[in-house]
Amino acid sequence: KSGQRVISMLIASDSPVLTATENGYGKRTLADDYPVYGRGGQGVIGIQVSERNGNVIGAVHADDSDEVMLISGGGTLVRTRVNEISIMGRNTQGVRLIALSKDENLVGIERIVEVKDENEEDADASATGRDPE
Repeated sequence: KSGQRVISMLIASDSPVLTATENGYGKRTLADDYPVYGRGGQGVIGIQVSERNGNVIGAVHADDSDEVMLISGGGTLVRTRVNEISIMGRNTQGVRLIALSKDENLVGIERIVEVKDENEEDADASATGRDPE
């Protein structure tokens, strides 16, 4: 509708959704809390937008083993473990993810996926006694 815009579009999965707002607040919400609509749906509320929170800046799938990078407009980068962020329902305000100065806003959130090279996989496999293939 007029005045609205898409912030994030995710493929349905079992992973919780991490939502963040411009004033540095966010939360994780279980995937089961998001209803599935057919074509023509108008979306669902993922986090409360308020004066405290500001507007939503992004949402990503985030499992307990993941980390996320929070990026501010002033150039601050904070890397944090996802399992340290509270799981809450969709219609709540969330918790502080990053402390920002008064003239700074959160502008991005990205999931960090750990990539292992072949040597690390071989070392992990030999440590557990299993075949790396």
